[in-house]
Amino acid sequence: MKKIISIRLASIIIITINTIALLMHVLIILKILPHDFVWGGRLKSEADLIIFEIISIVVQILFISIIAVKAGYVFKGKFKRTVNVGTWVMFGLMVLNTIGNLASSSALETMVMTPLTSLLALLVFRVAIEK
Repeated sequence: MKKIISIRLASIIIITINTIALLMHVLIILKILPHDFVWGGRLKSEADLIIFEIISIVVQILFISIIAVKAGYVFKGKFKRTVNVGTWVMFGLMVLNTIGNLASSSALETMVMTPLTSLLALLVFRVAIEK
């Protein structure tokens, strides 16, 4: 897999996708985008929306930070063990997220997010296997 895509390209794609997702979650909280297609279409109240979207924003920031450190964009050479564990946790979460998207009651989430989280899982796996 290392020969198919470089860690640099994989990192750039992951950071770009997660930054777009971060922006999307902010726009959902600001009610600029509808919330029907996130969280499996299961959010029922305003309080649920705020809580779950804040969780999404924190997770996106954490994911972007882990990949930025692993790729050497920030804190080069620091936090190696933590970042390596974080990258493998991200991979596991992307696999689980892909399965969750397949089970979503939102057709949009299933059709758009399933391939996207599958791609992210593969890209995070590529980053995770880097020494």
